[in-house]
Amino acid sequence: MNHALSGRQIWFMPVVLLLLSAIGLLSALLGDVWWDILSWGTLGYTVVMILWYVLIPS
Repeated sequence: MNHALSGRQIWFMPVVLLLLSAIGLLSALLGDVWWDILSWGTLGYTVVMILWYVLIPS
């Protein structure tokens, strides 16, 4: 069953991962302790989601 996907459906997750990566990288530069936790969390979530979509077949 093939159905057309809208632009929103196609680009939603890549945009979310882009924003999380940018937040993570910026927070790593801003400070220590809580900023580092935010950085690890956002960058870690990005890696987990990429692995999830690569390793889990649709």
